[in-house]
Amino acid sequence: MRLMKRLGLALACITFAMAGPANAQSALNDILSNGVLKIGTTGDWNPMSVRDPATNSYKGYDIDVMTQLAADLGVELEFVPTDWKTLVNGVVAGNYHATGSASISPSRLKAAGYSHSYISVEILPFTTDDKAARFSGWDSINKGDVKVATTLGTTFEKSVREWFPDSEITVVEAPARGFQEVLSGRSDVFITSNIEGSTLLTKFPNLRQIGVSTARAPTPIAMLLPQDDQVWINYINSWIELKKTQGFFEATAAKWGL
Repeated sequence: MRLMKRLGLALACITFAMAGPANAQSALNDILSNGVLKIGTTGDWNPMSVRDPATNSYKGYDIDVMTQLAADLGVELEFVPTDWKTLVNGVVAGNYHATGSASISPSRLKAAGYSHSYISVEILPFTTDDKAARFSGWDSINKGDVKVATTLGTTFEKSVREWFPDSEITVVEAPARGFQEVLSGRSDVFITSNIEGSTLLTKFPNLRQIGVSTARAPTPIAMLLPQDDQVWINYINSWIELKKTQGFFEATAAKWGL
Protein backbone atom coordinates (compact mmCIF):
# COMPACT_ATOMS: atom_id res chain seq x y z
CA MET A 1 0.00 0.00 0.00
CA ARG A 2 2.80 2.43 0.88
CA LEU A 3 4.49 1.63 -2.44
CA MET A 4 1.25 2.36 -4.32
CA LYS A 5 0.90 5.72 -2.56
CA ARG A 6 4.46 6.63 -3.54
CA LEU A 7 3.80 5.64 -7.13
CA GLY A 8 0.60 7.68 -7.17
CA LEU A 9 2.38 10.74 -5.80
CA ALA A 10 5.14 10.40 -8.38
CA LEU A 11 2.62 10.17 -11.22
CA ALA A 12 0.79 13.23 -9.91
CA CYS A 13 4.03 15.20 -9.82
CA ILE A 14 4.84 14.15 -13.39
CA THR A 15 1.35 15.11 -14.58
CA PHE A 16 1.59 18.50 -12.88
CA ALA A 17 4.99 19.16 -14.41
CA MET A 18 3.70 18.29 -17.88
CA ALA A 19 0.56 20.38 -17.49
CA GLY A 20 2.32 23.44 -16.08
CA PRO A 21 3.66 24.95 -19.33
CA ALA A 22 0.38 24.34 -21.15
CA ASN A 23 -1.48 26.30 -18.48
CA ALA A 24 1.09 29.10 -18.28
CA GLN A 25 -0.13 32.57 -19.23
CA SER A 26 0.63 33.32 -22.85
CA ALA A 27 1.49 36.76 -24.18
CA LEU A 28 -1.60 36.36 -26.35
CA ASN A 29 -3.80 36.16 -23.25
CA ASP A 30 -2.09 39.21 -21.77
CA ILE A 31 -2.56 41.21 -24.97
CA LEU A 32 -6.25 40.34 -25.30
CA SER A 33 -6.94 40.87 -21.59
CA ASN A 34 -5.26 44.28 -21.37
CA GLY A 35 -6.06 45.43 -24.89
CA VAL A 36 -2.48 46.48 -25.67
CA LEU A 37 0.19 44.98 -27.94
CA LYS A 38 3.68 46.08 -26.83
CA ILE A 39 6.37 46.04 -29.52
CA GLY A 40 10.05 46.71 -28.92
CA THR A 41 11.60 48.79 -31.69
CA THR A 42 14.88 50.68 -32.07
CA GLY A 43 13.64 53.51 -34.27
CA ASP A 44 17.00 53.75 -36.02
CA TRP A 45 16.72 51.35 -38.96
CA ASN A 46 15.52 53.26 -41.99
CA PRO A 47 13.15 52.38 -43.67
CA MET A 48 12.10 49.67 -41.22
CA SER A 49 11.64 51.69 -38.03
CA VAL A 50 12.35 55.42 -37.82
CA ARG A 51 11.61 57.51 -34.75
CA ASP A 52 10.83 61.21 -35.02
CA PRO A 53 12.30 62.72 -31.81
CA ALA A 54 10.17 65.84 -32.12
CA THR A 55 6.90 63.92 -31.91
CA ASN A 56 8.13 60.61 -30.45
CA SER A 57 6.30 58.88 -33.28
CA TYR A 58 7.47 56.06 -35.55
CA LYS A 59 7.18 55.27 -39.22
CA GLY A 60 8.47 52.56 -41.53
CA TYR A 61 7.92 49.06 -42.84
CA ASP A 62 7.96 47.50 -39.37
CA ILE A 63 5.58 50.11 -38.07
CA ASP A 64 3.06 49.31 -40.79
CA VAL A 65 3.39 45.59 -40.08
CA MET A 66 2.84 46.00 -36.34
CA THR A 67 -0.02 48.44 -36.86
CA GLN A 68 -1.80 45.82 -38.97
CA LEU A 69 -1.07 43.10 -36.41
CA ALA A 70 -2.61 45.18 -33.63
CA ALA A 71 -5.61 45.98 -35.81
CA ASP A 72 -6.20 42.29 -36.52
CA LEU A 73 -5.88 41.50 -32.82
CA GLY A 74 -8.36 44.30 -32.08
CA VAL A 75 -6.06 45.99 -29.57
CA GLU A 76 -4.08 49.20 -29.12
CA LEU A 77 -0.44 49.36 -30.19
CA GLU A 78 2.36 50.60 -27.92
CA PHE A 79 5.94 50.97 -29.12
CA VAL A 80 8.56 50.39 -26.44
CA PRO A 81 11.91 52.07 -27.19
CA THR A 82 14.87 49.70 -27.13
CA ASP A 83 18.29 49.38 -28.73
CA TRP A 84 20.15 46.61 -30.51
CA LYS A 85 22.28 45.49 -27.57
CA THR A 86 19.23 45.00 -25.30
CA LEU A 87 16.73 43.90 -27.95
CA VAL A 88 16.78 40.23 -26.91
CA ASN A 89 16.90 40.98 -23.19
CA GLY A 90 13.75 43.06 -23.49
CA VAL A 91 11.66 40.27 -24.98
CA VAL A 92 13.10 37.73 -22.51
CA ALA A 93 12.27 40.02 -19.58
CA GLY A 94 8.74 40.62 -20.86
CA ASN A 95 9.21 44.34 -21.50
CA TYR A 96 7.38 43.83 -24.78
CA HIS A 97 5.44 41.00 -26.43
CA ALA A 98 7.52 40.97 -29.63
CA THR A 99 10.07 43.01 -31.48
CA GLY A 100 10.12 44.55 -34.89
CA SER A 101 12.22 42.92 -37.60
CA ALA A 102 15.54 41.40 -36.53
CA SER A 103 17.93 39.16 -38.38
CA ILE A 104 17.87 35.51 -37.34
CA SER A 105 21.15 34.59 -35.66
CA PRO A 106 22.36 31.59 -33.61
CA SER A 107 23.24 33.78 -30.63
CA ARG A 108 19.74 35.27 -30.45
CA LEU A 109 18.18 31.84 -30.91
CA LYS A 110 19.79 30.73 -27.64
CA ALA A 111 17.60 33.08 -25.65
CA ALA A 112 14.55 34.01 -27.72
CA GLY A 113 12.16 32.55 -30.25
CA TYR A 114 11.48 33.80 -33.76
CA SER A 115 8.45 34.07 -35.95
CA HIS A 116 8.41 32.84 -39.53
CA SER A 117 10.40 35.13 -41.80
CA TYR A 118 8.59 37.60 -44.06
CA ILE A 119 11.52 39.48 -45.65
CA SER A 120 15.25 38.88 -46.16
CA VAL A 121 18.37 41.01 -46.14
CA GLU A 122 21.92 40.75 -47.44
CA ILE A 123 24.98 42.74 -46.43
CA LEU A 124 26.96 45.24 -48.52
CA PRO A 125 29.87 47.64 -47.78
CA PHE A 126 29.67 51.41 -48.18
CA THR A 127 32.06 54.35 -48.13
CA THR A 128 32.05 58.01 -49.14
CA ASP A 129 32.65 59.37 -52.61
CA ASP A 130 36.10 60.75 -51.79
CA LYS A 131 37.32 57.30 -50.64
CA ALA A 132 35.56 55.08 -53.18
CA ALA A 133 38.65 54.69 -55.39
CA ARG A 134 40.49 52.95 -52.51
CA PHE A 135 38.15 49.96 -52.52
CA SER A 136 37.25 47.19 -54.93
CA GLY A 137 35.86 44.04 -53.39
CA TRP A 138 35.72 42.69 -49.87
CA ASP A 139 39.45 41.99 -49.56
CA SER A 140 40.31 45.65 -50.15
CA ILE A 141 38.56 46.53 -46.87
CA ASN A 142 40.48 44.04 -44.72
CA LYS A 143 43.65 46.11 -44.41
CA GLY A 144 45.41 47.75 -41.49
CA ASP A 145 44.98 51.27 -42.81
CA VAL A 146 41.20 50.93 -43.22
CA LYS A 147 38.89 52.07 -40.43
CA VAL A 148 35.62 50.16 -40.31
CA ALA A 149 32.75 51.50 -38.18
CA THR A 150 29.91 49.47 -36.72
CA THR A 151 27.21 49.74 -34.04
CA LEU A 152 27.42 47.87 -30.74
CA GLY A 153 25.08 44.92 -30.30
CA THR A 154 24.08 44.56 -33.95
CA THR A 155 24.72 41.52 -36.11
CA PHE A 156 26.86 43.88 -38.20
CA GLU A 157 29.32 44.19 -35.31
CA LYS A 158 29.89 40.44 -35.24
CA SER A 159 30.29 40.33 -39.03
CA VAL A 160 32.77 43.22 -39.07
CA ARG A 161 34.99 41.51 -36.51
CA GLU A 162 34.85 38.24 -38.45
CA TRP A 163 35.31 39.64 -41.97
CA PHE A 164 37.88 42.37 -41.30
CA PRO A 165 40.33 41.10 -38.63
CA ASP A 166 43.16 43.20 -40.08
CA SER A 167 41.19 46.46 -40.18
CA GLU A 168 40.91 49.06 -37.44
CA ILE A 169 37.40 48.62 -36.03
CA THR A 170 35.45 51.41 -34.37
CA VAL A 171 32.39 50.38 -32.37
CA VAL A 172 29.86 53.09 -31.53
CA GLU A 173 26.88 52.75 -29.23
CA ALA A 174 23.28 53.51 -30.21
CA PRO A 175 21.82 55.98 -30.91
CA ALA A 176 25.10 56.58 -32.79
CA ARG A 177 25.44 54.53 -35.96
CA GLY A 178 28.35 53.21 -37.96
CA PHE A 179 27.36 55.09 -41.10
CA GLN A 180 27.53 58.38 -39.19
CA GLU A 181 31.18 57.69 -38.37
CA VAL A 182 31.89 57.28 -42.08
CA LEU A 183 29.94 60.38 -43.07
CA SER A 184 31.89 62.38 -40.48
CA GLY A 185 35.20 61.18 -41.92
CA ARG A 186 36.27 59.43 -38.72
CA SER A 187 36.00 56.01 -40.41
CA ASP A 188 36.30 54.75 -43.97
CA VAL A 189 33.79 51.92 -44.37
CA PHE A 190 30.59 50.61 -42.82
CA ILE A 191 28.45 47.63 -43.69
CA THR A 192 24.70 47.43 -43.59
CA SER A 193 21.80 45.63 -45.18
CA ASN A 194 20.68 46.23 -48.73
CA ILE A 195 17.47 47.52 -47.15
CA GLU A 196 19.05 50.33 -45.17
CA GLY A 197 21.77 50.88 -47.76
CA SER A 198 19.34 51.85 -50.50
CA THR A 199 17.74 54.41 -48.20
CA LEU A 200 21.07 55.88 -47.10
CA LEU A 201 22.27 56.25 -50.69
CA THR A 202 19.18 58.31 -51.47
CA LYS A 203 19.48 60.42 -48.33
CA PHE A 204 23.23 61.08 -48.52
CA PRO A 205 24.43 61.70 -52.11
CA ASN A 206 28.11 61.44 -51.10
CA LEU A 207 27.76 57.81 -50.00
CA ARG A 208 28.83 55.04 -52.38
CA GLN A 209 28.33 51.30 -52.34
CA ILE A 210 31.66 49.52 -52.68
CA GLY A 211 31.66 47.21 -55.68
CA VAL A 212 31.71 43.55 -54.63
CA SER A 213 31.19 40.38 -56.64
CA THR A 214 28.48 39.15 -54.28
CA ALA A 215 26.66 40.43 -51.23
CA ARG A 216 27.34 38.56 -47.99
CA ALA A 217 25.27 36.89 -45.29
CA PRO A 218 21.86 36.61 -46.96
CA THR A 219 19.66 36.34 -43.89
CA PRO A 220 15.93 35.99 -43.24
CA ILE A 221 14.55 38.46 -40.73
CA ALA A 222 11.60 38.02 -38.41
CA MET A 223 10.06 39.07 -35.11
CA LEU A 224 11.72 38.06 -31.83
CA LEU A 225 9.27 36.38 -29.46
CA PRO A 226 9.35 34.74 -26.01
CA GLN A 227 11.09 31.41 -26.57
CA ASP A 228 8.76 29.25 -24.46
CA ASP A 229 5.42 30.83 -25.47
CA GLN A 230 4.27 28.45 -28.18
CA VAL A 231 0.70 29.76 -28.12
CA TRP A 232 1.88 33.26 -29.06
CA ILE A 233 4.42 31.96 -31.56
CA ASN A 234 1.72 29.86 -33.26
CA TYR A 235 -0.59 32.86 -33.50
CA ILE A 236 2.07 35.09 -35.03
CA ASN A 237 3.19 32.43 -37.51
CA SER A 238 -0.36 31.76 -38.66
CA TRP A 239 -0.96 35.50 -39.00
CA ILE A 240 2.19 35.91 -41.11
CA GLU A 241 1.23 33.09 -43.45
CA LEU A 242 -2.28 34.53 -43.83
CA LYS A 243 -0.92 37.98 -44.64
CA LYS A 244 1.51 36.51 -47.17
CA THR A 245 -1.36 34.93 -49.09
CA GLN A 246 -3.22 38.26 -49.03
CA GLY A 247 -0.21 40.09 -50.50
CA PHE A 248 0.18 42.33 -47.45
CA PHE A 249 3.94 41.94 -47.01
CA GLU A 250 4.61 42.39 -50.72
CA ALA A 251 2.53 45.56 -50.85
CA THR A 252 4.15 46.96 -47.69
CA ALA A 253 7.64 46.27 -49.06
CA ALA A 254 6.75 48.05 -52.30
CA LYS A 255 5.47 51.07 -50.35
CA TRP A 256 8.86 51.45 -48.65
CA GLY A 257 10.94 50.71 -51.74
CA LEU A 258 12.13 47.30 -50.57
